Amino acid sequence: MGRVPSIRFATLDRIDPATLYRIVRLRIDVFVYEQGIICEPELDGRDLEPTTTLFWSEQDGDVLATLRVLFDGPALHIGRVTTAKHARGHGLAARLLEAVFEAVFEEFAQPIEISAQAYLEKWYERFGFRRTGPDYLEAGIDHVPMRRAGP
Repeated sequence: MGRVPSIRFATLDRIDPATLYRIVRLRIDVFVYEQGIICEPELDGRDLEPTTTLFWSEQDGDVLATLRVLFDGPALHIGRVTTAKHARGHGLAARLLEAVFEAVFEEFAQPIEISAQAYLEKWYERFGFRRTGPDYLEAGIDHVPMRRAGP
């Protein structure tokens, strides 16, 4: 990959339209075209909430990985974690999670929840997430509810 991609984050109203386009394009490429999730809309309106924060990894204007943080009451929720196919295996999603922990915990001392695809449960455990319930189907894919305690 050469240079280390930069990590950025912002609410929707502070993201350059071209960057937002690339973030949404990546999510659609992975979740709709690659994983075939068509039973639930990718653009669900939650990105429009004023506190929703998008995190992304960028290099030379190309968005390589992204996730979003929703502020849902007593816990934060990480979702839409994805990495471009050509950029996988370089630790970009891990860097995004670490950026969330650093940025969010400086301001909020809330636990973080995630609806993880079940095959990634062990990966998320590396970041302090623990299973909070049984597996369930979401959009036709096995998921597991997980939670990471606040600082």
